[in-house]
Amino acid sequence: MMLADILAHIDLAAAGAEPFGLRVGHVSLAVYAPDPLRTRLTRYFEAVVETVGADAQPVHLLPGQSLPKDPEWTDWLREGGKIGRKDAVCDFQGGRLIHKVRSGVIFVQAPGVAVALGPLDDNESTVINFINTQVLNACLRDGWQLAHAAAVTDGMRTLAVSGLSGGGKSTSILRMMDLPQAQFLSNDRVLIKGGTPAQALGIPKHPRINPGTILGNPRLWGLLSEARKNALRAMPPADLWALEEKHDLMIPSIYGSDRMCFDGPLTDFWVLNWSHDSEQATQVTPVDLSARPDLLSAIMKSPGPFYQHRTGGFEPNGNSPDPAPYLAALEGVRVCEVSGRIDFDAIAEAGRAVFHA
Repeated sequence: MMLADILAHIDLAAAGAEPFGLRVGHVSLAVYAPDPLRTRLTRYFEAVVETVGADAQPVHLLPGQSLPKDPEWTDWLREGGKIGRKDAVCDFQGGRLIHKVRSGVIFVQAPGVAVALGPLDDNESTVINFINTQVLNACLRDGWQLAHAAAVTDGMRTLAVSGLSGGGKSTSILRMMDLPQAQFLSNDRVLIKGGTPAQALGIPKHPRINPGTILGNPRLWGLLSEARKNALRAMPPADLWALEEKHDLMIPSIYGSDRMCFDGPLTDFWVLNWSHDSEQATQVTPVDLSARPDLLSAIMKSPGPFYQHRTGGFEPNGNSPDPAPYLAALEGVRVCEVSGRIDFDAIAEAGRAVFHA
């Protein structure tokens, strides 16, 4: 299957003739989408919607459409020992097809081409991730590094927080949002680039949080019904912590329309390495990241199957990030290990010190 065959089969015009524009950092996108998907997406991306720029990269969303034939898929190897099929890929000359196994959504990625096909209306979060991936790809090609982190900024200082999945990144960052000067920069992906100072760039993805995060923050209680909150409070703490039940938290609706900022000088980077079982008090200790590959591994994030390098080749299946560019990007940034027992009150207090609040 060739790119020309795919483009000849699908109907790009079904996405509409008038795109809406998005800009994040230096990256501009022109997103073509039919209603009702278009309306939902413009509401979601409201903070970065703008007039379509002359340099905008096109993104076409085609609900209900499909490929001319089924390709031979290869399962994409997952990071960190995760199991279960999530993505599959099929490479063709100059491009790649990506298949979301669970949802059935298919993407076409090639230079100047970013197309989503299939049950898009039922998988809005997947579509949002695809749009944000175009921002990530453009920045990675310009020398940024992708960190698995959440972050807040006050315009002068930016704190990014990494940790293993489910380690408390989102909960920690949302506690920082209680500081009046803090602005939400990113929930799960932060681009970093070295400089004086180093820079952080987020993507417009609102947090998707679990019930434990909601119950631990009174500001968020309205996201759950009283009956659901009571049922969750009756659960053993370990079960509540492990519960995967995602809820969308729209930052403007909880914190206000002026509480998002997607770039800032990167001054502090914390890596969560704490535990419920620890008998030690929570500590935030500066570390030499070059001597702590275990902590660096929690920061580094593979760009995934969508990424096409400047040389034209796509990210190899099973490839691991190179530590050297991360260490260079974080030079001059105060990196700390958060150890001891999990205590969000303690980490919030440490965050106040960072922002001199």
